[in-house]
Amino acid sequence: MRWINRNTRGHLQAGSPVNAQESRRNFLKVIGGAGAGLTLAINSPAVWSVSGSVSKSPGPDSGFAPNAFVRIGPDNRVSVVIKHVEMGQGTYTGLATLVAEELDADWEQIDSVGAPADAKRYNNLNWGPMQGTGGSSAIANSYQQMRFAGATARAMLVAAAVQRWEVPAGEIAVKQGIVSHPGSNRRASFGELAELAASLPVPDKKSVRLKEPAEFSCIGRSLPRKDVGKTDGTAVFTQDIQLPGMLTAVVAHPPRFGARVKRFDAKQALASNGVVDVIQVPSGIAVLAKDFWSARVARDKLEIEWDESRAMSKSSAQMMAEYRELAGKEGSVARDDGDARGVLANAESVIEATYEFPYLAHASMEPMNCVALVEKDSCEIWNGEQFQSVDQMNIGKLLGLPADRVKLNMLYAGGSFGRRANPVSDYLVEAVEIARAKTGTPVKLVWSREDDMQAGYFRPAYVHRVRGGVDAEGNIVGWEQHIVGQSILSGTVFGQSIENGIDHSSVEGASTLPYAIPNVRVELTSTEEQVPVLWWRSVGHTHTAYSTETFLDELAARAGRDPVALRMKLLADHPRWQGVLKLAADKAGWGEALPKGRGRGVAVHESFNSYVAQVAEVSVADDGSFKVERVVCAVDCGVPINPDVIRAQMEGGIGFGLAPALVSAVTLRNGQVVESNFHNYQVLRINQMPEVEVHIVPSTAPPTGVGEPGVPPIAPAVANALAAVTGKRYHTLPIET
Repeated sequence: MRWINRNTRGHLQAGSPVNAQESRRNFLKVIGGAGAGLTLAINSPAVWSVSGSVSKSPGPDSGFAPNAFVRIGPDNRVSVVIKHVEMGQGTYTGLATLVAEELDADWEQIDSVGAPADAKRYNNLNWGPMQGTGGSSAIANSYQQMRFAGATARAMLVAAAVQRWEVPAGEIAVKQGIVSHPGSNRRASFGELAELAASLPVPDKKSVRLKEPAEFSCIGRSLPRKDVGKTDGTAVFTQDIQLPGMLTAVVAHPPRFGARVKRFDAKQALASNGVVDVIQVPSGIAVLAKDFWSARVARDKLEIEWDESRAMSKSSAQMMAEYRELAGKEGSVARDDGDARGVLANAESVIEATYEFPYLAHASMEPMNCVALVEKDSCEIWNGEQFQSVDQMNIGKLLGLPADRVKLNMLYAGGSFGRRANPVSDYLVEAVEIARAKTGTPVKLVWSREDDMQAGYFRPAYVHRVRGGVDAEGNIVGWEQHIVGQSILSGTVFGQSIENGIDHSSVEGASTLPYAIPNVRVELTSTEEQVPVLWWRSVGHTHTAYSTETFLDELAARAGRDPVALRMKLLADHPRWQGVLKLAADKAGWGEALPKGRGRGVAVHESFNSYVAQVAEVSVADDGSFKVERVVCAVDCGVPINPDVIRAQMEGGIGFGLAPALVSAVTLRNGQVVESNFHNYQVLRINQMPEVEVHIVPSTAPPTGVGEPGVPPIAPAVANALAAVTGKRYHTLPIET
């Protein structure tokens, strides 16, 4: 590339070679601003130093700090300390909204900053004494906590104004960041009152009043997002971190699961330009160099002989055959209402189906990476930190350090979908293994897309065997379901939650089936494989929603019932389920005629205490190919904090869930992952994304999550729509017509 270069004025000029040090971000800024004469005035992203931070906001205990979540400086900036990682789900916006609401701050004066790793102050209230992000819990566990944080700060600012102006508190008004006494026309900004407020006692929580919903001015509004740095180039991700003397590491991992290094020769790699060292670690062979590309090139020059005596040799087809056989045997009982087997043995009509779901990769846009600095008695980490308490524990155990000697700097994460919340902290531990061999030298570990696709963690593969019965009057009288697949929790620190052989993350959505069916039995067989598995956006609901919602449609057809009408009847005791179902069906025009070759399908599901119904409309061509044309989504997530973020998460969840419905699958051949990048691990292309409309149910119930619940209903809604056109049923994902 020889057509641009930076001149002395900081612009780019045609005709000259690119400076090798020119950053990808600055390059993109120029391309983005090409219509304006190839100039764009944007601040460069901040660079970390060993002793410094990118944040311009007050430190955790500086300025006016009435609690762990609010910092107000003399410059009138309000820093909201966010304990949950921002990975695209809108955490930095939603949690800041809660503080701004009760503080009566001006939205423009609010800054969202990441919290340090400190479970005593920043634990996830849904998880007990543990800090971390997951389970669509950020808003749900912080709703009252962040509102009280803002209300407490407001009360102290009012107290400061009372002391300064010697007027009754009842005469003080606070609006858009200004404290005023209308009777005397006195006004002060938060910053002007911050020092005095900091000297006052923090009021007891019982004396702090929260607003009633009718008083909300921020909650329920689509306020601009606080993570806009992702679009102007100022957001700091792990790849942006540059520390003095830092080395970059890449690792050669075994090609097959369970293989180990037998011997290796690093002579050619060490002779490669920019390479500093080659180190064996438990997970493979690490190459350290002055930059990523030098390390990547050198890794290809390693000569490694792998010990595959204990390596996995199964293929996907072999594994599915084994799972199908297991599904016909006895499993551990997760739910047993009535006498499902007895009823099915005597039912007027019985349907049986076997569902197959492949392994899935997380495939987040930012593959795994981490910066680690190991000193004699401490360790510091920079990354898109999602699992603070677990990561501190695992790193501390490796280094023989107490957890509080492991400092975690939480940066933005370029997606996760569950991958960065790993019970064994795989890539962080790998980075620390490398860094401790270079004590005092910061090391940036970088996984390529191929590394993460072939050596990472996966959503487990599953087989479901489902049987259902209908009586002579068309009533569903029995349901039996046996799920076979790997346990995500087994062998981890969370394994203690497995009860009587049931990993509830494997059966959620099936064992909690809400329909009024008198006889229901759900079983689970947890398999042991060498493939590393992990939760994947919406976890067990990714497969249970598909089997339950498509099988219910099959039973509806056998009973001669309309799918929506049948669901409404069976959900009579679940008004919130009914609410989203009716709203989606009405908005989609359920029951209205469609042109030939078009069909509608419906699915409704609850996950993470949020209720989502979706109606998909598909078109099927004469050759059998099809397109998802339109999706109508209704969501009940309690109080809607930011409607725009909710819509974005539903739209994103639909796109994410369409990928495994249409194209995504990880396949194994002789114990090795076949797919390596987006050319053969397909994700949804933009021309496959349907028109989506999202409708939010008004609610005063406590807010629940929206990051994951949009995913489960989309695949079954599409399959049911296809069945409406073709008359065929689809029991394997991705769907093949």
